[in-house]
Amino acid sequence: MDASVLAEVTGSTAAIGYGLAAIGPGIGVGLVFAAYIQSTARQPESSRMTLPYVWIGFAVIEALALLGIAFGFIWAGSAA
Repeated sequence: MDASVLAEVTGSTAAIGYGLAAIGPGIGVGLVFAAYIQSTARQPESSRMTLPYVWIGFAVIEALALLGIAFGFIWAGSAA
């Protein structure tokens, strides 16, 4: 090993990329359900009307997360 090399990253960087990409959908899901809980707390009678929108929002956010992992595997590269 050369003395001028301070750190070496080996292996796939796709796992690191998806780990960072999972932060966005995690925050998004939290915001969707927090908004639903807050709206239900303000007007409990509207909970049945707004619940389908919660699941649609959740599905869209999770679809983006699945696209992120798929592209991570497609463009799997290594740092070396």
